[in-house]
Amino acid sequence: MTTLNSSFGLQHVPTAFMMRFGRREMLVTRDFRKRFYAVNPIIECDTGVEPGHVEVLLLRRWLLILSKAH
Repeated sequence: MTTLNSSFGLQHVPTAFMMRFGRREMLVTRDFRKRFYAVNPIIECDTGVEPGHVEVLLLRRWLLILSKAH
């Protein structure tokens, strides 16, 4: 698991799972953060909290976090 556990509190989210593709990881979870801006209803892409992470929000509900594997 990456260092996202401390930043996101994913230990409290029961639907999170991770897939690994070679040197890349993709974490899929429900989005539980309050967004203070208008979110695109289909797909929203943003930089992650940690360096080297990309967050993709699908259908305002599912959060995909893409990163390098450690």
